[in-house]
Amino acid sequence: MDDRNTGATDSLTAAFSLRGRIAMVTGASSGIGLRLARVLAHAGAAVALAARRKDKIAADALALREAGHQAVGVALDVADLATIDPAFDAVERSLGAAPDILINCAGIILTKPFLQQTYEEVASVFDTNLRGAFFVAQRAARGMQKIGGGSIINVASTAGLRPGGYLSSYGASKAGLIHLTKVMAFELAGHGIRVNALCPGNIETDMHQSFVERGFSEALVKRIPQRRFGQPDDLDGAALLLASDAGRYITGAVLAVDGGQLVNSL
Repeated sequence: MDDRNTGATDSLTAAFSLRGRIAMVTGASSGIGLRLARVLAHAGAAVALAARRKDKIAADALALREAGHQAVGVALDVADLATIDPAFDAVERSLGAAPDILINCAGIILTKPFLQQTYEEVASVFDTNLRGAFFVAQRAARGMQKIGGGSIINVASTAGLRPGGYLSSYGASKAGLIHLTKVMAFELAGHGIRVNALCPGNIETDMHQSFVERGFSEALVKRIPQRRFGQPDDLDGAALLLASDAGRYITGAVLAVDGGQLVNSL
């Protein structure tokens, strides 16, 4: 093998490696959050799985440790701001330092006509998807500032980039998160902190079941040029790019992973 090719391969492998990094993933008890926590662990990061379901994240963290990775489960309800500082403190105690990677993935969905959504329902969506994400990212960024930088990935949605029926509060919360991402990227670049938004399309998770239950699946899949719904592992490459040094010059980006659905809506 050409030594030059070997060197290029080694360089690429090193760029995508997360060895020596500490990552925190919110919403890690299921779906996209759990998948991305596993991806970061396999890339070499020590990973804190953060979510409300303590038993679930404890079991998933144990499974990662048994597979040879460094992982811990941390209790966090992003809608309860009083739980944020204790969660980050627990990460530092367990993994030895503040996280330099945050995947802000906790989120809830409400599929209901605009005229029928209640104050309590809308408040719950915004408290989790936007306010909670805001303050988790703020706490993470303060820690990253002290250690010289890091990467924050806000998991938004293509619903924040295009209108969709029955998704008024969800879409608005994700649009807000996308704009927040851009402002954060602008303000935090000088601290060595990159901030990007990962926008999944229709990914088959527990959350996706709300579309299935309402009978939207057939119409939705027809709008996707690839003619299939995404799987959580379709997000692996994009998340690893944004988390690692391979994406070191990427900040303020909004990366859609949707099988071409946004293109079809132009």
